[in-house]
Amino acid sequence: MKKVPVKMINKKRIALGFVIIAFLMALLAFRVAWIQIVDADELTQKAIDQQTRDITVEAKRGTIYDRNGKELATSITCYTLWVRPAELAENKSSEQITEIAQTLSPIVGKEAKDIRKILVKEQALVKISQYLEKDQADEIRELNIPGLSLSEATRRYYPLGNFASQLLGSVTIDNTGRTGIELEYDQYLGGVNGRWVKNTDLVGNVLVDGSEEYYEAEDGLNVVLTIDEAIQYYAEKALAKGMEDTKADRIMCLVMNPKTGEILANAVTPGFDPNDATEPVTEEDKEAYKEMTEEEQMSFLFKMWRNPIVSDTYEPGSTFKLITASSALEEGAITENDTFNCGTKINISGITLHCWSTHDHGVQNIKQALGNSCNPALAAVATKMGVKSFYKYIDLYGITSLTGIDYPGETNSIMYSMENVGPVELATMGYGQSISLTPIQLLTAVSSIGNDGVLVQPRYVKALTDSNGKVVKEFETKEVRKVLSKDVAERMREYMEYVVFEGGGGAAKIPGYRVGGKTGTANKVEGGKYGDYYYSSFLGMAPMDDPKVAILVVVDSPKGAYYVR
Repeated sequence: MKKVPVKMINKKRIALGFVIIAFLMALLAFRVAWIQIVDADELTQKAIDQQTRDITVEAKRGTIYDRNGKELATSITCYTLWVRPAELAENKSSEQITEIAQTLSPIVGKEAKDIRKILVKEQALVKISQYLEKDQADEIRELNIPGLSLSEATRRYYPLGNFASQLLGSVTIDNTGRTGIELEYDQYLGGVNGRWVKNTDLVGNVLVDGSEEYYEAEDGLNVVLTIDEAIQYYAEKALAKGMEDTKADRIMCLVMNPKTGEILANAVTPGFDPNDATEPVTEEDKEAYKEMTEEEQMSFLFKMWRNPIVSDTYEPGSTFKLITASSALEEGAITENDTFNCGTKINISGITLHCWSTHDHGVQNIKQALGNSCNPALAAVATKMGVKSFYKYIDLYGITSLTGIDYPGETNSIMYSMENVGPVELATMGYGQSISLTPIQLLTAVSSIGNDGVLVQPRYVKALTDSNGKVVKEFETKEVRKVLSKDVAERMREYMEYVVFEGGGGAAKIPGYRVGGKTGTANKVEGGKYGDYYYSSFLGMAPMDDPKVAILVVVDSPKGAYYVR
């Protein structure tokens, strides 16, 4: 056979091909080495992730009790429905999956089309619905559909519904505190979630020879409030009646033990049902809510959830005269025998300030002036004190600072800085105008009169307990400072009792009980100026020889009669 010589061009092509193949082989070898050495840890972790199912074991949220062990918020068992789409697709046709969605729709309360979208998702495990009741879960189990599974969880439940709602607050969809005590004590109530780690195949089935690790959840602590459920009930019942009678925008009631600072009742109306915290209460509000923008809806909800006793300020009116009178007596600016002339008005630096009454109260001592709730008399008392001394005592009373109440969103008072207070401002503050504070600040301050002059810090929570009821942490009474002498405090209690039995607080008389108090009325500030509506309030205490309870009721914008002296 004759040899055919290989042309030079073919030799070059063979050589080039060999070089390319050699380069590709080297590149492939490099890539394999890179994967096996450099990316080994990352790829190993991905493989583990694909074959591992890490399930959160939800901790049980602690219960909230009143001071006597009545459940106000608890956690109940509910169920979550899951689907493994790959397993479902292996056993059911597309038409059957549609039928399953239609079957599940009335059980879980979702649209069938929305359920079907979930059933065919390209994920290993997908949640269909949560917070299902036991009867719903039983109905789903009876269907015996491959790929569907149920897991137990907990849901927050408020057995008394719309009861102390602004105080208790509510939780979010993932069971964490959103407002109120639920938010303030979330770190204790929430507990620590556990984990259940197990090996699975790609569609989520547990491997027979796979390993499992279970980390138990640590349930949350219980919160024991200072609130008394019975006192709270009667307060809310009275407020509901008050709303009917006055047609007010809202009414607030705060009840406190003046010696310990424990809040016995925190009632605000209207409230809301924390079991469905995003649902307006009245039909009128529900219709209006539907027409709001998302931003307007959030603003509406935050206002509904807000606890105005801690978070809103108002002008206290004549109830503040107790602060002015006690401060002047303690400072020695006046004595109980000094007299003040009403004349229905007083001239301060060329400005005429009027009394609430058109009838002259005449000449009166400080006790009588409080009984008459005389504006000119208390303006004169504040003037006698002077700005520096007046501010000294409102500082001592804690009115210029937060009370430190264990509740989120506490608001501070609104008042003039001392250097901006002139004679007129001082006089009007003396009878409770030109100053704005929260109900919790006012009642805390006046409660020191019932505690022999000692100011204590208010609180909503008495103790934290574990699941066995053992006390983990107890909150003791915290004395802040001495504000008044015991003698002045006793005289002020005598004056408060006089107001009820001889003065303008006669409606608070209770046969057989020594009740003291002070009424108050003040214009509401609207748009930076005084408007047409008022705050009508009463601050009371009993029994006056050894006070066990102090109470403040504030009626916001009553319609019709509004004046309480």
